[in-house]
Amino acid sequence: METLPLPGDEAAGASRALVQQIVRTIAREGGWIGFDRFMQMALYEPGLGYYAAGSRKFGPGGDFVTAPELSPLFGQCLARQCAHWFESAPAAIVEFGAGSGALAAQLLATLAELGAVPDTYRIVEVSAALRERQREVLAARVPALLGRVEWLDALPPRIEGVVLANEVLDAMPVRLFRWRDGVVFERGVVCASDGPGFAFADELASRALADLVRERLAEAWGEAGAPAGDYVSELGEQAEAWVETVAGRLERGAMLLLDYGFPRAEFYHSQRAHGTLQCHYRHRVHGDPFFWPGLQDITAHVDFTAAREAASRAGLAALGYNSQARFLIDCGLLERLARYPREDAGEWLRIAQSAQMLLSEAEMGELFKAIAFGRGVPDDAPGFVTRDRRGALG
Repeated sequence: METLPLPGDEAAGASRALVQQIVRTIAREGGWIGFDRFMQMALYEPGLGYYAAGSRKFGPGGDFVTAPELSPLFGQCLARQCAHWFESAPAAIVEFGAGSGALAAQLLATLAELGAVPDTYRIVEVSAALRERQREVLAARVPALLGRVEWLDALPPRIEGVVLANEVLDAMPVRLFRWRDGVVFERGVVCASDGPGFAFADELASRALADLVRERLAEAWGEAGAPAGDYVSELGEQAEAWVETVAGRLERGAMLLLDYGFPRAEFYHSQRAHGTLQCHYRHRVHGDPFFWPGLQDITAHVDFTAAREAASRAGLAALGYNSQARFLIDCGLLERLARYPREDAGEWLRIAQSAQMLLSEAEMGELFKAIAFGRGVPDDAPGFVTRDRRGALG
């Protein structure tokens, strides 16, 4: 792993405080906790976790750049899809993982341009720091529409309209497992024996976990059978539970999720023997989840087959699944790009380069996917009109 920059004194102190919290938790649990418990604390421990503290996460000054931060074209394309759904469902949006508020601002501005301003735009956000930042961004970019925005502390009991979640599922805690010669282990976390910090440790998986792992690997590996040697991967059970819960609250409308991941056959491919876990720290991607806990993002790719199954259990129909690139193209990205004025060559080049990052297979275009579910809306979403990969979900 490359040498990563050290944090400042204040940030380092906050990380050390979180480490002590995790150490005490491990001690209370008998010396071992599941990785999902560690990831939950590292990301969401009140006041100390990565998403629960006030440090900057998004954009050039943070640890990673999301699509709305990269280009306004992203939100403009999603607005076209939302406007279409508003023709058969209430004109309302509920956004999860709103980040800096950039996507909300892009959506509201473009929906106003399309004559389809939502009656309400609700943001589910528990972080006071992020709420304030979102409010500032919206006040600056769409001041006339700020009155339509409200912030919620929790999932509303019933939803009508459109649910949006961009890069939300990848940050939900995952369980790690190890498969070795037909035996399933759960990979957890212990205190390091050679000083402060943590290390992985495997324990024999419970019967329920082992059965689930075997079931999903059998689906993915099929006749090819198990690969030789060790195989390590993840189960995104919390993401699945979230999809099922939100889908169950959606009485009429659509749910659109955008994230990086694969259908199950690709997610658990026999050649992907080290899983998909990765960390983001100051625009560097690495594989050490124990590096300065609380100061870096920890993510895992999404099993989109599992997301479809979870939505189906709640009664939602799949409306489409595709690469981010094809979804954005179908929603008019190239046409919008062509309308940008070219008098300012530097600004045009910046917009064109950001569009290339959204669409390129080497950047976000293929790894990121769009998947949609619905209840009471027709199966004719513009974002999936020219190509639809629902069949790949199994």
